Amino acid sequence: MPRFMDVHHGMKGLTADQLREAHKADLDIEKEEGVHFEKAWADPESGTVYCLSEAPSAEAIQRIHERAGHRADEIHPVPLTT
Repeated sequence: MPRFMDVHHGMKGLTADQLREAHKADLDIEKEEGVHFEKAWADPESGTVYCLSEAPSAEAIQRIHERAGHRADEIHPVPLTT
């Protein structure tokens, strides 16, 4: 299944608990779109959050994020990994 890295901006001051809650909100409904969110990272100072996932499409990822309450600003395919 294709992998994607999505980016969220404007989350300045995000705490570790808030990141866990947002990630859990995605995990709770990810199967409905055939998505699997693997990991999330955040930089509270810049307000940037990154999510790595496997999904059938970028649109499926966006639908899950929108339903969970945190629309992605960017979604990038990750065709190569090491």
